[in-house]
Amino acid sequence: MLTLAPVAAGAPPADLPDFAAVVAAAGRVQGRVARTPVLRSDRLDARSGRRVHLKCENLQHAGAFKYRGATNALLALEDEALAGRRARIVATHSSGNHGAALARAARLLGWRCLVVTPRDASPVKLAAIVAEGAELHHCEPGLAPREAMLAALVRETGAAVVHPYDDAAVIAGQGTAAVELLADVPTLDVLATPVGGGGLLAGSALAARGMAPGCRVVGVEPAVADDAARSYHGGVRLGWSGSPPTIADGLRGSIGARPFAIFRQHVDDLLTVSEAAIVAAMRVLLEDARLLVEPSSAVPVAALLEGRLGAPGDAVGIVLSGGNVDLSVCPFLDGRLAGR
Repeated sequence: MLTLAPVAAGAPPADLPDFAAVVAAAGRVQGRVARTPVLRSDRLDARSGRRVHLKCENLQHAGAFKYRGATNALLALEDEALAGRRARIVATHSSGNHGAALARAARLLGWRCLVVTPRDASPVKLAAIVAEGAELHHCEPGLAPREAMLAALVRETGAAVVHPYDDAAVIAGQGTAAVELLADVPTLDVLATPVGGGGLLAGSALAARGMAPGCRVVGVEPAVADDAARSYHGGVRLGWSGSPPTIADGLRGSIGARPFAIFRQHVDDLLTVSEAAIVAAMRVLLEDARLLVEPSSAVPVAALLEGRLGAPGDAVGIVLSGGNVDLSVCPFLDGRLAGR
């Protein structure tokens, strides 16, 4: 049975990234990641009553923002490899997007890449990881089985670990999407992102505090996978015993220690939305903005459409986290809603 329980508490991690780390990451990944567009939609503005700015990380290399953090982390490790202090083997666990991102970065730099994947991961995302050249190692769903298999691989191979979200270099790299968004739209009233493990929201919060201190930073997650919201509002980090049953497969992970510490300092609110609202937001994005995004991307848009991001007339920036959609199970493309 799926349960949510406190994670063993301890002192906050000593290596939390700051705004300077995000700025350094932006310089490090420049020319290696795509500077994705910020799109507007008059129809979405009218529907939401806000001035909406969509940062399209669905158009990023490997189809998701994850490529930013993976590239920043691997480039830092590359310096050690060039100095002869590390073999070129990297490992991680991932439900899909981070695995594909790290695999691509590793392939381009000539590293071997090992990815632990839960058995309930999207087949489309697993195929993308393999296409980028990684070696897959399947495990049972849930954070504990992932981490146990990853630890075993590290012992066997000596691989360096690039955690999907609880890693200072990854968090700093993810924050570069918000750096670009705020450079393009410096007068945002609200900046919102989806929340899974928390790397994107943490990095975005650091960017906002450094570039637009008056901008509210809000995370949104599925109501059936609400460990981050409960942790944030309760002050104690919680973790899932298994894999929450949300359509937003990229948001099933539990919040990491580093993101949680950053949330408590720099995030203004954490909201939740229903599964039906997520699906509706996917459809609105396709109809109003001509963007097909994966369910995780649509989560903050669902909160926008419910009137819960900012006030009428506010400028709201949303990071659309990815576009790796499994069309075979897309709830409004597979025929189930045809004729309704």
